[in-house]
Amino acid sequence: MYVGRFVVVGPEIAAYRVSSRSFPNRQIIERDAALTVGPTEDAPETDNPYISYNCARTVGTESADSASGPTAADAAVVGNGSHVDPVTEKMELGYPARDALAESLLALDYEKDDYDTPRIAGVLTDESAFVGTVRKDALVVREVSEPTLVATYEKDAPEAFDFGADTAGEAASEAYDLDFEHAVCAAGVARTDGGFEFAVENGE
Repeated sequence: MYVGRFVVVGPEIAAYRVSSRSFPNRQIIERDAALTVGPTEDAPETDNPYISYNCARTVGTESADSASGPTAADAAVVGNGSHVDPVTEKMELGYPARDALAESLLALDYEKDDYDTPRIAGVLTDESAFVGTVRKDALVVREVSEPTLVATYEKDAPEAFDFGADTAGEAASEAYDLDFEHAVCAAGVARTDGGFEFAVENGE
């Protein structure tokens, strides 16, 4: 089954996977307090505005280098597009996670491409987890207490999902290896005693 890009969120972990039939030449790189999706060196040139974006950021910290361990952040945000940035910024201004998700998803709306692709996102705070999506026909934001998946296609409403990862590395690997078609790359986020940690799986 092809479900496109998807997130899995809650209660202690989050994951995001790029699945793509049209633009497979992409990778996730780690920089500062973000994980960024972008083209590989051999990718063909494109003016598609939805190819590159921050897919994960931490809230309330200036550095999130997984090589040095978890960072003392207040929250972590994952998602499939440029809405990750305003969700993060609103939370840094003091917005509750639910409100930051809802306002940012509603403001940016679904992607105006040939498929009316939904925007999907998730937030881990120090004690809660939220997942959200905006489709052409709905805005859904939900607090979750078990792993919950939402994807851009087929599974475009949040649903409970069997996901056994405990660490960021496990989350990235498990998301990448899930039996959905056209895996490209994946990111994992985990809440730890010291904050939040990131991991990347580029299928290499």
